[in-house]
Amino acid sequence: MRILLSKMSALALAVTGAQALAMGGPTPPPEPVRVERAAPARPATAQVPQAAADTPPAGPRQVELDIRAATEVTPEALLFDRRPVLVFADTPEEPSFSTQMDLLARDPAAMERRDVTVITDTDPAAASAWRQRFRPRGFSLIVLDTDGTVIDRKPFPWDTREIGRAIDKTPVRRGETRASGGR
Repeated sequence: MRILLSKMSALALAVTGAQALAMGGPTPPPEPVRVERAAPARPATAQVPQAAADTPPAGPRQVELDIRAATEVTPEALLFDRRPVLVFADTPEEPSFSTQMDLLARDPAAMERRDVTVITDTDPAAASAWRQRFRPRGFSLIVLDTDGTVIDRKPFPWDTREIGRAIDKTPVRRGETRASGGR
């Protein structure tokens, strides 16, 4: 029995030593490989007709966020046409207001797909029709549907993704997406 155990331990040491060699134990690392770089290829120059040179390149269309001051537009002007997203603050320098505007500017295409018009009101003394109707205190974000109903009202900034989700849950928006085939 003792002989059998010593033979097994000798076999185990031999296997362990082979594994250590296979795993890169005492063997030196391979020599570095030299790669020669080719000279950079020059782009082919082609003659571009003058008419084609004057037109801008075709690519994704830049979408701008529709932002209006509260004194420029009335609630009735957007009724059944656009979805107002109201951003109220006591001053334009308020951190929540600037954060909200930055968040909205990140994905203007998402807001345009949902027919959103951003209405900003940073002057409580002006007493706009929007401010008289919704009576905000400090910073306030109010998302309305095209029929004028309040979808959501938040006292803190919201990302375009969250605003989009709130809009997409409404029956009016679901009907629009069904009618347009998923737009």
